[in-house]
Amino acid sequence: MSQLGDRVRELRESQNMTQTELAEMLGMKTYTTVSKWEKNENFPKGKDLKRLAQIFSVTSDYLLGLSDDKFKKFSKDIASDVSEITSIYTKLETDRQIKVIDFASEQLEQQNQGIVSSIFDKLTKEDDEEYMTDFAEGVVAAGHGAFQEDNLHMEVRLRASKVPENYDTIATVVGDSMEPLIKNNDLLFIEVTSQVDANSIGVFQVNGKNFVKKLKRDYGGAWYLQSLNNNYEEIHLSENDDIRTIGEVISIYRED
Repeated sequence: MSQLGDRVRELRESQNMTQTELAEMLGMKTYTTVSKWEKNENFPKGKDLKRLAQIFSVTSDYLLGLSDDKFKKFSKDIASDVSEITSIYTKLETDRQIKVIDFASEQLEQQNQGIVSSIFDKLTKEDDEEYMTDFAEGVVAAGHGAFQEDNLHMEVRLRASKVPENYDTIATVVGDSMEPLIKNNDLLFIEVTSQVDANSIGVFQVNGKNFVKKLKRDYGGAWYLQSLNNNYEEIHLSENDDIRTIGEVISIYRED
């Protein structure tokens, strides 16, 4: 699969857009950051990644090279959201419908003025505990590897106090190879990056399968992926493998 930079360049050129024009749409002063993206020297963070997906009407997974399907999830999600909103709206009493329209108009005005609403403004309270919702966009294996699910867009309900301030995406864990630190069904908050330091835990795609492992290097300089559970063997990497670093795990979420 193509790398993120290649896809950004292809999409930009397909719309006869310059790097400067794209940078302006993203609210940047110069095209330098866009140029680094296209050279695969750097990666866009969560906010810029989502904005790129909106500009080009594609999925974030497509930009990241995790899927070759540009539009499937994007179109499906938008259609589903519109259908749900319409269904709820038609069931409301007239005065409540007016409130919905007023709120939507206010949100549109803020958007046009460049006012960014934090996801933490959408908190709900239950038993004196604040909750928020987000979406898990991928599956990672703490075991023998999991193939990326192109259509995964699973809503997850999270305790706000356990959610880190800065992260780019969320993945769900399948398997026990990273126990006791990471367990089956845990959620991982991930910073998207092309480089993970040795001895750090990251998410890697090896020959089409996604893993969460500790990145290690032996005395001979060879890289390998290590499980924390001794029942699993190390995954040694070679130049013949198709390897992509997806990101670094910055926090682990588990309901108590």
